[in-house]
Amino acid sequence: MNAMDYRRKKKFTFFTIGLIFLLSGVEYAVILPTIWRYLQTLEAAPYFLGLVLSAFSLSGLLTGPLFGYWSDQSGATKKIILFANCFEMIGNFMYFMGYSKWLLLSSRLVAGIGTGAGSSIFGFLTRSTSPKDRATAFAAVMACRQAGLLIGPAFNIFLRLCDFNVGPFVVNKYTAPGLFMCLMWTLLQVAVILMYWDLPPLEKGKARQSLTGQRREEGNDQGVVEEEEEDDDGDEEKPLMASQEAGGSYGAVVASKPPGRDSSGASNATLSSPPPSAEPPESQAPCGSVKTVSRYREFLREEVVVLLAAQFITLFNQTALETMVTPMTQRYFSYGELENSVMYCLCGVEVIAGFLFVRWLSQRVADRVVLAIGLTICNISGVWCLVFLANPLGFSQGVRRSVGGLATILGPLWAGGLTENMYIMLGMMMALLALLTMMLAFSYSRLVPPATEEEVEAPDNCG
Repeated sequence: MNAMDYRRKKKFTFFTIGLIFLLSGVEYAVILPTIWRYLQTLEAAPYFLGLVLSAFSLSGLLTGPLFGYWSDQSGATKKIILFANCFEMIGNFMYFMGYSKWLLLSSRLVAGIGTGAGSSIFGFLTRSTSPKDRATAFAAVMACRQAGLLIGPAFNIFLRLCDFNVGPFVVNKYTAPGLFMCLMWTLLQVAVILMYWDLPPLEKGKARQSLTGQRREEGNDQGVVEEEEEDDDGDEEKPLMASQEAGGSYGAVVASKPPGRDSSGASNATLSSPPPSAEPPESQAPCGSVKTVSRYREFLREEVVVLLAAQFITLFNQTALETMVTPMTQRYFSYGELENSVMYCLCGVEVIAGFLFVRWLSQRVADRVVLAIGLTICNISGVWCLVFLANPLGFSQGVRRSVGGLATILGPLWAGGLTENMYIMLGMMMALLALLTMMLAFSYSRLVPPATEEEVEAPDNCG
């Protein structure tokens, strides 16, 4: 494979990976605004909403390691993606069928299996990118999913208009998201077949060769380049985590040069001998067991535990709020599919803005400061939800009093500064009254008590 062909295949492969994560975000955002009312049409209890939403994540959690192991053993990521996408297609078609609440629960379990391929994809990205470009590749992939979360609710604006039959199946605003995503994953299968290649792992020698070419163009000395290449070749064979025999201290990172030459060219063969305090080789643990113990002990470090706890708690709160918000908006605000879709779309814009803010902030302060700021915002929002959302009818009176208080503050401030400009002061008053008059004219038919509105609509529904 020549360089031009490799770059072309890599470009199309990464584009296809972006499509996969884009659709995963779209699927989540398309189904979430309508799934609560869908379950209500199937006479499901409220707790069933949590079961259905959790089922998707559960199957993905269980199958992710299996797909990852399969990818590590075979390196055939393309086959894994094609296999996993079949579960996405089947699961979404089951969601479209929707004969019962149990079929709906099973559909999300089946579709969630397809998300397990994400571990294989990240493994592929790790093998096919250099350490310098890896973080950028991961960020781009996750950005594609966030873009899917942003544009996903917009599809419901059109899907809610569906009202027809396909054979024995009914296509309406509740079943249409399943059919839509089934078609999308089917099209993705074609894209994976045509535009995805299992690229060979990135050869570090080639990466250094391109870097060497750049250095040569910049006028570096040929001998220096060759010496750097030789040193790098020696470094490639060293493990990241050194054992007691080679490093002198457990878990230390070795930065020594290959035996036989130090920085001055003298022999450093003594570096390869065990330190005086080391145990005899036969009494020491095998290298593999040392690496395994070191790997597990990494997760027990204080800072790692804190970060894992932060990830768990924030995602727990996020998904819990997402599950609760649609029943709450239906109960207190009579939101339908359109209103919920617009709300989630606006939430997607907020999420994107939040990522941009974090990226800007992380370039100016330490990561732990970013974490502290985010945790502070989460605590403030949590207290706000606890005070106002726990009892929304108390909440309504609070909004009314806040609006009235704001008016009594701004009114005197406006008039106090315009005592010599009566036309401007009174003109603003008339402009506000004109605005209120137009709002009243457009909303006059809706300005009735909820009980009266139900009594008016009842005869129409009966007829």
